Amino acid sequence: MKSQTKKEHLLPCRIVKSEGEIIAAENLFHEKPLQIGLMEPELTTVNGKAYIILDYGKEICGSARILTFTMSGPCRIRLRFGESVSETSAELGEKGACNDHALRDIHTSLENYSDMTFCHTGFRFLRIDFLDDVVVNIKSILAVSEIFEAPVVYEYKGGDKRIAEIFETAKRTVSLCAQSGYIWDGIKRDRLVWIGDMYPETMSFTTIYGRQLITERSLDFVKDQTPLPGWMNGFPSYSMWWVIICADYYKKTGCKDYIEQQLDYMEGLMAQMNGCVSDDGTMNYPMYFVDWPTHDQPDELAGVRAINIMACKRAIDVLGEFGRSTEATKELLAKLLRVEMNVKTAKQVMALKYFANGELSKDEAAMLVEGGAKGLSTFMSYFILKAIAETSGVDIAVNIMKEYYGAMLDRGATTFFEDFNMEWLEGSSRIDELPKEGEKDLHGDYGAFCYVGFRHSFCHGWSAGVIMFIEEYLK
Repeated sequence: MKSQTKKEHLLPCRIVKSEGEIIAAENLFHEKPLQIGLMEPELTTVNGKAYIILDYGKEICGSARILTFTMSGPCRIRLRFGESVSETSAELGEKGACNDHALRDIHTSLENYSDMTFCHTGFRFLRIDFLDDVVVNIKSILAVSEIFEAPVVYEYKGGDKRIAEIFETAKRTVSLCAQSGYIWDGIKRDRLVWIGDMYPETMSFTTIYGRQLITERSLDFVKDQTPLPGWMNGFPSYSMWWVIICADYYKKTGCKDYIEQQLDYMEGLMAQMNGCVSDDGTMNYPMYFVDWPTHDQPDELAGVRAINIMACKRAIDVLGEFGRSTEATKELLAKLLRVEMNVKTAKQVMALKYFANGELSKDEAAMLVEGGAKGLSTFMSYFILKAIAETSGVDIAVNIMKEYYGAMLDRGATTFFEDFNMEWLEGSSRIDELPKEGEKDLHGDYGAFCYVGFRHSFCHGWSAGVIMFIEEYLK
């Protein structure tokens, strides 16, 4: 379980755009001692008002470190961190641009002979606006990156270059989200432990790194914040996911000492759920949630029922293995199975139905592959791809995986997004360029629900669920 956060300093690899008089900007690409001296022979000079957008080559979680030599007078600057180039040039409030969870758009100042570190967020691009008519001599502008690091227990060693690229990008995504001591949803926004979102994240993380304290600390954090009869993060379905994560984590790691500490809570939680389902199978939970695209839509109830069935089956296995009561859980499962899950359009809910019941009709299986990667979900990618592999064939699932995740890579992604729809591709830009005239902005012009425009996270741990699919079917 030995692990650590790896910290490194990154030089910019490219100037995306600049305006104003910036002399010897190429010096920013040169490695130098991380210390200001009284004599600095290799400087970049900004003469008056100007701006520069720097590219650090890949998404990072971290800060900007600016080593300033001298200035001819006080110098105010504005820093804007972006997961896309266009995010660095947006005003707060424009197309969802915000400072939610972490400051990424600030006004501050530079000082003579200074070494200062600013903000802590998720970004690849940094825009610096120099706001005063002064001369500024800068030694270095570095990105300080933090990422989880530990010995791996699994890595993809197949010969398919596209699958290798998908695997490594997913690994980077989940590792960035695990560098804080807890497992976050995302590194720019939702720096929170959303337990219902964490199944694909924690299980992919465990697939790569095995048993880790950070996983158990995150599971315990939400449990400790949710004494019964509360629902984790306020959602009954998220408490169901906690059961599923605990059970699958135990199955994958054999962590008997850890799972024994969860049994009292799990047993009480299942009894509480049993009281929320009528004898005829009608669910009476205070609210229902699978994911945002299905929220308040016709397939939502079927999705929650599937998650509840999955939680019951996991709990029966775990509680029974340790000699704990499974009576309430078995009663709950019997009631839930009395109502058929009819799924109309949502591929993620159809996949959950497969995981709950272990089978689909030919028509239901056909719905999963209709339109290829259209309708795929970053959050539910593992469930959808696995269900496709087992009902329509592994090759079909792999092609859909490549189509979906490959589309993000082809638009400049170095981590995987909170959400992505294939429909966004037509007429839209790359994320590492400013949109050209007539192009839609892939970042600022899309997104929905709580992730509209630039609030949309381009490094979200749940999108790494594809790692489990690769490990199970492609080795």
